Amino acid sequence: MHASSPLHLLLIDDHSLLRAGLRLVLEQGLPHAMIREAGSIAQAIAEDQVRPHAVLLDIEMPGLSGMEGLAVFRRRWPGAPVIILTSHDDVGTRAEALAKGAAAFLSKAEPTDRIVATVEGALRGETIPGETVQSVARTQAQLTPRQYEVLDQLSRGYSNKVIGRHLNLSENTVRVHVQALLAAFDVASRAEAVAVARDRGLIR
Repeated sequence: MHASSPLHLLLIDDHSLLRAGLRLVLEQGLPHAMIREAGSIAQAIAEDQVRPHAVLLDIEMPGLSGMEGLAVFRRRWPGAPVIILTSHDDVGTRAEALAKGAAAFLSKAEPTDRIVATVEGALRGETIPGETVQSVARTQAQLTPRQYEVLDQLSRGYSNKVIGRHLNLSENTVRVHVQALLAAFDVASRAEAVAVARDRGLIR
């Protein structure tokens, strides 16, 4: 898009303060953007004026849910990427949204430059490939609640001995869980497992 062309963004969130904060971030990072706000999906549809180049949609909305809104906007504006916003980054919801065609799944707690970069990437047509979505869902199904706990401990850099003490497990049991995690992520080291888990949104 030419730098002088107005960029139309539609921001939908039922919390006015969060909307105002996100709007400020977008206006500073994308100075040529024209941002329209709506407090609900119904309002966004009723006040449909200009076709947006991208939609930023809160997943937790009153009335029509964000997931239902995703389907509505994908039909209404098939060429406009929909970026899902959330306060709670749930892996299952992330996988579902991406599988249903969301261009990105973005935590509202992300740094401002990451938010702007995600919007810019979506406008360029960059999305998370279906293979990645399937990998997230597949890995999530493979891991047990205990393995998620071990993974979280690994991400903090703890040794097997310390993890065992924190989770009240024997060191040998922790070792078994770590090996299961390496197999699930198809990697050879703990550091690689943590890196892949972060890439897939399984841990922060």
